[in-house]
Amino acid sequence: MGHSEMAGALDGLLVLDLSRILAGPTATQLLGDLGATVIKIENPKTGGDDTRSWGPPYAETPDGQSDLSAYFMAANRNKYSVGADLSTPEGQALVRSIAAQADVVIENYKPGGLVKYGLDHATLCAAHPALVYCSISGFGQTGPNRDRAGYDLMAQGYGGIMSLTGAPEGPPMKVGVGIADVMCGMYATIGILAALRHRDATGEGQHIDLALVDAQMAWLINEGTNFLTSGQEPARRGNAHPNIVPYDVFATSDGHIILAVGNDRQFRAFCKAFDRPDLAETPDYETNPKRIANRGALSKAVSETLSRVTRDAALEILQAAGVPAGPIHSVADALGSDQAAARGGVVEVPHPQTSAGSVQLLGNPLKFSKTPVQMRAAPPRFGQDTERLDTILKAHKK
Repeated sequence: MGHSEMAGALDGLLVLDLSRILAGPTATQLLGDLGATVIKIENPKTGGDDTRSWGPPYAETPDGQSDLSAYFMAANRNKYSVGADLSTPEGQALVRSIAAQADVVIENYKPGGLVKYGLDHATLCAAHPALVYCSISGFGQTGPNRDRAGYDLMAQGYGGIMSLTGAPEGPPMKVGVGIADVMCGMYATIGILAALRHRDATGEGQHIDLALVDAQMAWLINEGTNFLTSGQEPARRGNAHPNIVPYDVFATSDGHIILAVGNDRQFRAFCKAFDRPDLAETPDYETNPKRIANRGALSKAVSETLSRVTRDAALEILQAAGVPAGPIHSVADALGSDQAAARGGVVEVPHPQTSAGSVQLLGNPLKFSKTPVQMRAAPPRFGQDTERLDTILKAHKK
């Protein structure tokens, strides 16, 4: 992997990654992007991280035996892959030797699942008091559901977000990507960085106990707080907003747009731009609380107005009027946009073990003025760094 001339913000940090699937790997990929050395432990008996086989699509490899599914590649760049079977004394000894040098351990086994291997937080934190040890599980290390498996879909179901997502008349709907896992990984990263700051100040490591379901409930955000404040169960509104109207997806004559009227001035500007003084002068629509109370009738009037113009014309009119609006891109539109090109939304990373010689990955949105994010290494083939682990660790001797 090697260091380039410019140091990353987390240069010199060693992370032992015992996680798999998405939440833990998202966190460790982010730490790797920021400069940490991440050693990913993968089980030779299962062919490594479960997601290596979650395809197609796969990156093509000359041997035709690709373990680089797109899903795996989404969360595993900037890592070394080391094969070790934790159920064997040799595997345990290998992982303990890395833990002895590591600043951070992250794992997502079922609570108590690593005790029999002597790799649980109590054992390792006692042996290495400066260690930051982060455990991710479905429901946390405590509580009535601690032994239940945690999958993203189950977390979205248990944590309430599915009840808010989808069309009002339709079934509860999950978000289109594993957002409970990804957000849990984000909280894990923040927790690890906070614990490292505390360790640097005091010399003390600590255990971080993080649950997919806890994290998902925490990001119910305004809808969760709406319920706590009013006692009213939030309604499923499709693309509409519980607290602002009109803020929704609307059909034009040839496609859909987003209209996001955030205040009364913008509403009046919308009415003027589309020559609808009747709406501007209707007392029922003059303030946001009144527009919320009369949501149905107003949405119908806005829909009729926008259905008479094309998507591009509507967006042009709204932009000229200073009313927030935007297109609804496909994934191809978004990643192929001039904005994505200007901001590094897609990165091409060399990968000598693929047929193309490189892989395309999603960029990291963080832009640092002093310690830029670096794509030092593409997602690894299974166990590709096992033989040179000693060399990697020697480079990190404290």
